[in-house]
Amino acid sequence: MKIGISAESAIDLPKNLLDEYAIQTVPFTITLGDRTEFDGVITPDQIFAYVDETGKLPKTSAVNEYQFEEHFNKLLSQYDYVIHFSLSSKLSSACDNARKVASHLNGRVRIIDTRTLSTGIALLAIYARELIDKGEDIDAIVSKCEARVPHIQVSSVINNLNYLYKGGRCSALQRFGANLFKIRPQITVVDGGMASRKLYRGKDAAVVKKYCEDTLEMFSNPDKSIAFVTATNYPDEIIDMGEKLLRDFGFKKILRTTAGSTISSYCGDKTIGVFFIDDGGNK
Repeated sequence: MKIGISAESAIDLPKNLLDEYAIQTVPFTITLGDRTEFDGVITPDQIFAYVDETGKLPKTSAVNEYQFEEHFNKLLSQYDYVIHFSLSSKLSSACDNARKVASHLNGRVRIIDTRTLSTGIALLAIYARELIDKGEDIDAIVSKCEARVPHIQVSSVINNLNYLYKGGRCSALQRFGANLFKIRPQITVVDGGMASRKLYRGKDAAVVKKYCEDTLEMFSNPDKSIAFVTATNYPDEIIDMGEKLLRDFGFKKILRTTAGSTISSYCGDKTIGVFFIDDGGNK
C-alpha cells in the first residue's frame, strides 16, 4: 500500500525538507495590489516591503476546490491513499474545500484538520512519514495523527501588533498601547485559533530568551525527538540562541525554517517561534 502525504503551502517547509519527507504541497494565493501569485512566488520580503510602502496588508486566498481536485487526482495516480494535513479550519476555508473534494474520492484522500499553522503542521506530517515508513495502515496513521493534534505547541513572539491590527485581529487601542510601551506579545494557537498569552518588553535577545524559557516551562512534557525554530527576518545569533535553549532542554533534532508568505502575511516582520508536540513522545 502506497500512502502519500500532502499539505498546503502554509506548512512552511523549504524544498529540501519537503523532498526529505516526501510531502507534496498545494499553494495558497497572495495578492499585492494588482499582482497575484502563488505563495512562494511572492516572497515574505516582498510582502514586508509592500506593507511598509502602502500601509496595506496583502490579500491571501485559500486553496480552492479546483486546485484541490487537480492536486489530489495527480497524487492518486501515484498513491493508493493520500493523507492531507490542512491549515486550521478556524483560520482558513482551505480545510473545508479539501474535505468537499475528498468526499468524492472514495475514501482515498483523508483530511486532517491540524488546528494549527506553519511548521506545527509539519510536525504532524513528519510523524505520518515515520508511521508510513514503519508500514502502518492508513486508518492507524490517521487515528494516531489526529490523537496528537491537541498537543501541538505553536506560539511565537511578534515584533508589534501592526499586522494583526490591519488584519482585524486586534483593536486600535491594543495596538496603540503595545507600540507605545514597546510591548512584544506572545501569540499562541489555542483550539485552532490565535490568542495572546504573555507580553514581553526589552531587546530582541532578552525577549526571545525569556519567551523560549517560558514556553518550555509551560509546555514541560514535550516529545523531544524533534522541534522547529521558525522565524521571519531575525539575525542568526537570535535564532542560534533559540536553538541552543531547545538543545539544552534535550531536543534531539531541531529544524530551522523561515515562515512562508501566507503565514508572514499575518504575523509580519521579525517574528520567531518554537514549535513541538507536547505529549511526552506518546506515539
